Amino acid sequence: MKKYITGVLFMAVCHILTAQQPASTDTEIQNSVSASKNFRAESIVKNIAFKNIGPTVMSGRVVDLDVNPEDPTEFYVAYASGGLWHTTNNGTSFTPILDNAPTQNTGDIAVHWPSRTIWLGTGENNASRSSYAGIGLLKSTDNGKTWEPAGLPGSHHIGPIIINPDNVNEVIVGVTGPLYSESEHRGIYKTSDGGKTWEKTLYVDTVTGIIDVAFTPGNFNIQYAAAWEKDRKAWNFTGSGKGSGIYKSTDAGKTWTLISTSESGFPTGKGTGRIGIAVFDENTVYVVHDSQYLREKKEKKKDDTKLTKDDFRNMSVESFLKLDDKKLNAYLKTNGFQEKYRADNVKAMVRGGTVKPADLARYLEDANAMLFDTPVSGAEVYRSDNGGTTWKKHTKAIWTTCFTVMVI
Repeated sequence: MKKYITGVLFMAVCHILTAQQPASTDTEIQNSVSASKNFRAESIVKNIAFKNIGPTVMSGRVVDLDVNPEDPTEFYVAYASGGLWHTTNNGTSFTPILDNAPTQNTGDIAVHWPSRTIWLGTGENNASRSSYAGIGLLKSTDNGKTWEPAGLPGSHHIGPIIINPDNVNEVIVGVTGPLYSESEHRGIYKTSDGGKTWEKTLYVDTVTGIIDVAFTPGNFNIQYAAAWEKDRKAWNFTGSGKGSGIYKSTDAGKTWTLISTSESGFPTGKGTGRIGIAVFDENTVYVVHDSQYLREKKEKKKDDTKLTKDDFRNMSVESFLKLDDKKLNAYLKTNGFQEKYRADNVKAMVRGGTVKPADLARYLEDANAMLFDTPVSGAEVYRSDNGGTTWKKHTKAIWTTCFTVMVI
């Protein structure tokens, strides 16, 4: 029972510490970057280089890759909190090129290969407790030797970046926004002057950000964006909501229209989760949807000789006290209850009102267990053959085709 009580206290403390905490402002983030730069310049160990002493070298999540369309042996790899790496020999060796930047946290990269301009969105665009915030957009025109701020410092977490192939200064950016706080910074931003000024062209609400943007090959005017409503807490995560959906623009991201309506065939409502988009042509669009709607639960044949945690959820005190001690002890031992918690003393605790029967179920549950025990539908593939007007869910047979399109 100590485990259960400790867990409850931990969640309560987390709630007190994190609830209603405002996200850092643009000014606060810029001041922090300046202070960090000054600290490094004045540090008494600034000229002492770090040396890797092993025994191994590892990195974390890869959040994006960008491959040279003229030479696939050259590409960039962005890590969630490990910077940006460049290879020209098909990955045989890599060179880090974000070391001189004020942060190593990346969410997305986009390269305009004709001009060798790199746009980098800082702040991982996933929603883990270890997804660290960034400082906005960075831009380099010398392969990472130098980086300059390119706007949106209050974005915290940046998702997709797309560049007009014919105009390096025209860029669309999807912002997922702060991880734990509500924010009006979420949405789609567009620049036509290389990041000097930005216009927010799509905004859903304070809890819904943009997790993906894609344009039609050969036609930058036709774009699709995926909005994602989520609620991240230190102790819980809700990865869906009615704000999630698909938007379309036909004027290069200046205006947007919601196309995942209830009539379109695409899921809507509170179970609509994260969405990924791949555009094949002006008619054909694929999306992967992380559906949080519950699957139809299959009834399992109950073994009457064993107790499960579900048996205790609505059990009365009277029924609990009538349980066979052998069956109750089997449940307690199998599920890792401490040795001191056995049928006789647990019944005494229930009889005295210290513990309720439902606590024997709660003892085994935490946020991760509840997450993986919940029978959600999960990944689904949808396809539209009319530019997003209507959608049809496809079976597993289409996964190979869909994956190929996304890779391309």
